[in-house]
Amino acid sequence: MADIRVPKLNNNDTEYLIVEWLVEDGGPVVAGEAVAVLETSKAADELEAGESGHLYHAAALNSWIAPGALLARVTAEAVPVLERPGSEPVAGADMAGRGSAPALQPVVTDPARAAMEELGISDSDVASLGLAVIRRADVVALAARRSGETTGTARVDAPGPGTDPDKADGRQAGTTQRLSRVQRAVARAVTVSHAAIPAAYTVVRFEVGPLLARTKELSRQVRRPVGLAELFVQAVAALHPAFPLFFASVDGDEARLADAPRVGVTFDLGEGLYVPVVRDTGSLREIAEALMRYRLAAAEGDFREKDLTGANIAVTLHTDADVVLAIPLIFPGTVCALAITSPQSEPVLAEDGTVTVRTVANIGLAYDHRLINGRDAALFLAALRTELRA
Repeated sequence: MADIRVPKLNNNDTEYLIVEWLVEDGGPVVAGEAVAVLETSKAADELEAGESGHLYHAAALNSWIAPGALLARVTAEAVPVLERPGSEPVAGADMAGRGSAPALQPVVTDPARAAMEELGISDSDVASLGLAVIRRADVVALAARRSGETTGTARVDAPGPGTDPDKADGRQAGTTQRLSRVQRAVARAVTVSHAAIPAAYTVVRFEVGPLLARTKELSRQVRRPVGLAELFVQAVAALHPAFPLFFASVDGDEARLADAPRVGVTFDLGEGLYVPVVRDTGSLREIAEALMRYRLAAAEGDFREKDLTGANIAVTLHTDADVVLAIPLIFPGTVCALAITSPQSEPVLAEDGTVTVRTVANIGLAYDHRLINGRDAALFLAALRTELRA
């Protein structure tokens, strides 16, 4: 018999919501198979079975559960209900892992709730879908179907008299707009970062035209989209052996060094800032696969908790052509963040009077001044330029 207990998924929450059972109560399960989905304030995370056998739920669907609590048990053989080890039948759940009485409302994930507010979708609308868990993709699909049935555009209802200000869209005078859970988590990180990290900043100009020229051929080679993001993640990770302090964390008067580079990459598609982590940096193909997967997850707000934790350096991307300088946030627990602005065309006047054009981008490094000084930052950026040219 093996217990499945809830791990500590993040430092922001003291309990998590069980939004879906992936294996029915008493059903067969294989070691490594995902058995349940728990929602935190930042993401939905799948928990896996450590052993093979038969899974028995120890907590009910749609209930809150704390880290360390018993989620389920796995036994080698099927066990009758009255003989199940260590518990009576789970309150609020039947043999299929669903509530014994119909749920009044489905569980709506935070990204889905944000999409409902944007697109004018009500609770009764999503309840009509008949789903136990409503995700952002479900809301977007519902809005798309409705737009096709009406005028061809999604409907957004303006708040009327007596509307709860927290539900307002924030665009009318005198109303407020409630921050999403993701944005509230970002706000907490910003507060901690600004209060605890003495940051400094160095920016240099890189010529990125040759890099952009290489991306098309590299995309063909790895059969995945390759752009500046993929190339910078690869180059940053390659500098870990030579610049270990840039991947460290501050622990009192000591620097805690990282065993390997884990590069967080920012994605902000309007639903709040996500920083998923690229752990497999050994090849450009692995990096391209990870970022392609994360782009899809960012579009739907469908990250797993483990996707968003563990970064020891960050790369922030700015795609707006008008942004020429950006100072990134140093996330608590890290000491560096690299900012990459959108490439710009820049005329170059030669000695003979001819004018050529090169493509440049401003690359900035924000760093914790307790571990890194300005000379270190300049050396890191110079090494990064060399690595990108290799």
